[in-house]
Amino acid sequence: KRINVSSKDGENFRIIPEFCNRCSQDGTCEALEKSGVDEMGVMGICANFKKESFDYYMAVTHTGNEIPAGMETLAIPKFTWAVFEAVGPMPDAIQDIWKRIFSEWFPTSGYEHADGPELEVYEPGDMSKPNYKSYVWIPVIRTAHK
Repeated sequence: KRINVSSKDGENFRIIPEFCNRCSQDGTCEALEKSGVDEMGVMGICANFKKESFDYYMAVTHTGNEIPAGMETLAIPKFTWAVFEAVGPMPDAIQDIWKRIFSEWFPTSGYEHADGPELEVYEPGDMSKPNYKSYVWIPVIRTAHK
């Protein structure tokens, strides 16, 4: 299920948790899980980046089952992925890791963002626990040496 999100003034950090809560309460997550969940489970996907907005998907890997009404598919090309673990209650833990990826990791990593979607992968469990784990997957390419 997809929404378009403004990234202006950090609006995405407010809108996405609201969308995720709505999906949990309105049966979207349950419908996604019934459509065929693999080892990736339910995830969030950021894609179709524009200057001040992007699409955010609440998603599962399509396993060939029927796509629920009101939902769509998004093809994820093959990439090299940098994977970051976030530990702690949601949404703070994953929002913190997002900020650190772009402010700390990218400037010193020798990698740059590839032109592709970003994934948030959530482990099953209580998302409010201090030891809850989630992951951010960023498509990357090695920076050319000058």
